[in-house]
Amino acid sequence: MNIREQIEAREDSFLSPYAVRSAASRGRQREIEPCTLRTAFQRDRDRILHCKSFRRLKGKTQVFLAPQGDHYRTRLTHTLEVSQVARSIARALALNEDLTEAIALGHDLGHTPFGHMGERTLDRLTPQGFDHKAQSLRVVDVLEDLNLTWEVRDGIAHHSGKQPAATLEGRCVHLADRIAYINHDIDDAIRAGVLHKEELPRGCIATLGDTHGKRLNTMIMSIVQASAGKNEIAMSDEIWQASMELRAFLFERVYSRDWAAGEEEKADHVVQSLYRHYVEHPGQMPLEYVEISYREGIERSVCDFIACMTDRYAVSTYQRLFIPASFDSL
Repeated sequence: MNIREQIEAREDSFLSPYAVRSAASRGRQREIEPCTLRTAFQRDRDRILHCKSFRRLKGKTQVFLAPQGDHYRTRLTHTLEVSQVARSIARALALNEDLTEAIALGHDLGHTPFGHMGERTLDRLTPQGFDHKAQSLRVVDVLEDLNLTWEVRDGIAHHSGKQPAATLEGRCVHLADRIAYINHDIDDAIRAGVLHKEELPRGCIATLGDTHGKRLNTMIMSIVQASAGKNEIAMSDEIWQASMELRAFLFERVYSRDWAAGEEEKADHVVQSLYRHYVEHPGQMPLEYVEISYREGIERSVCDFIACMTDRYAVSTYQRLFIPASFDSL
């Protein structure tokens, strides 16, 4: 019995009856030789961690465009926080932690530069529309060709929205994503001066906790207590209601973006300009995207190219294309 088989045997002995066993995966789109050291889900986690799209997350906006400070979240640090929260829940419920981690690490690979603003702009410009969940799945299936397992792909495709993932591990990531962004976006908004701690809804704070750590603990503990021994992932009604009220408060005060409207208009202009330029000059894109244009059309390839950009690369490309060189360093 090799190491992978030993791990799979241990999974049978300690995982919940509702957890996905690595050996029981529905498999990949293309069959491959099993690894002697790692389970299928461990292998998926490693493939995601080592791909280019994962590294680019460090240069993509979470909420705050071009933040002046070292402590604001990026899409990468958000992803790591989601992974930590989801793994804590999965471990406590005896779910497959490797599957949970793989889904969490891959869930936002398709996000655009400039956060959800970039997503809205591409959705408006692209004939087929744009959704970061579908783009994340396209990244692992097509652009990076990671050949992941069905369970990881399903979790990525359903990490947000109304349709739940097929596995409890995927549903852990769905809730962990909300828990992470609700809490770290409060932290970043206070740091940026967009919110003051005293403005947070008193009822929500009384229920969830008056610090970042207390709120995380309350939400995670609620899921563990409400889901233990069950074929579902849920929070208690009280904690869920308080969490959703806090989320609604963030949408009103932070995500509405009135405080950042000027910067968002600039970012929108950058994405629009790049999109229109490359639709007219597709041959100027890197070869891999030119090849996509032959197979799937110019709009699809341009959308892929721009969605893969970091904030900084999008801005520098805009400068190179539209700003005279003599003014570039002013």
